[in-house]
Amino acid sequence: MPAIYPFTAVVGQERMRRALVLNAVDPRIGGVLIRGERGTAKSTAARALAALLPKVKTVENCRFGCDPDKPATWCTECRDRAAQGESLKPVSRHTPFINLPVSATEDRVVGTLDIEKAIQKGVRAFEPGVLAAANRGLLYIDEVNLLDDHVVDVLLDAAAMGINIVEREGISFMHPARFILVGTMNPEEGDLRPQLLDRFALSVEIRGIRDARERVSIMERNLAFEADAAQFRQDWQPKEDVLSEQIEKARQLVDQVTHTSQNLLSIAALTSSLNVDGHRSDLVILKTARAQAAFDGRTSITDRDIALAAELALPHRLKSGPFQREEMGMEELQERIEQLSGGASSNDKQQSTSELGDEEASSPKKA
Repeated sequence: MPAIYPFTAVVGQERMRRALVLNAVDPRIGGVLIRGERGTAKSTAARALAALLPKVKTVENCRFGCDPDKPATWCTECRDRAAQGESLKPVSRHTPFINLPVSATEDRVVGTLDIEKAIQKGVRAFEPGVLAAANRGLLYIDEVNLLDDHVVDVLLDAAAMGINIVEREGISFMHPARFILVGTMNPEEGDLRPQLLDRFALSVEIRGIRDARERVSIMERNLAFEADAAQFRQDWQPKEDVLSEQIEKARQLVDQVTHTSQNLLSIAALTSSLNVDGHRSDLVILKTARAQAAFDGRTSITDRDIALAAELALPHRLKSGPFQREEMGMEELQERIEQLSGGASSNDKQQSTSELGDEEASSPKKA
């Protein structure tokens, strides 16, 4: 197996790296779309993230990598084995990296049921697809804009639900499909339809780095990696281990992260002020802010978390507006959130002084 470039050695592209890490903390966010010109480390970063992630516990001899600690999410086969009294032993495996070709068909993605065998022998013969292989791993789609729209829709459905159900002729098979979804594309080769674009939770547009010193760092690190990949990885391993451990701790903490009514009001006020269509963006911002808080080791979200999340969740959902200006970054977003939430709180108090009183008393005070 060829050596993989370390994730922590990627120069610049902070938003891309942050979007990938937060999806690794909580795949329920719903994936990230990375749009950018060729040669900007899109595929390198995705492969590097998968290699960085901690090992996962799976059920021994399970074709779908079921989590032994979450029987409610087990596949049909694991449920049948448990029902027959078999003790399902846990084993560890590396996080899988699955590369989906643009020629993939729906059957290749979801898997197939052998109806003839089911009728003749009375058994559910299921041939796993890409979603089964990607469960609890990273599913990478290069040039996602060239993939069949229906296949993209199926993938996004699975990413949102965390489960894959295949039904044919009254026979069904179910298995978990919780994975980190990463799609990359070059906008010069065409874009995704707006309906599909919106269903990617986060989106990052990256460009070649213009700073001369950073470009020198890219050349130096790549030359060192090509000269001796094993030594290069060894040199960066301490940083890889630190980030891997931080992601693992965040995964254990993310379900404990809480939010207040004021946090929800801040998110709603921001998306409303920017005329964002639909409500998916609000939920994505909340989930991403929770992952950011967990990554930072906290159990409550702040305006800064919301601003960092909005920076990743909103650009591809705005038809026009401030996000077309590169200078509107996290700090400006945070200031906007504070202004909007302050005004919204005042209006809300006039309508009902008691509804948010308790929440405002418990929400973090702004400096």
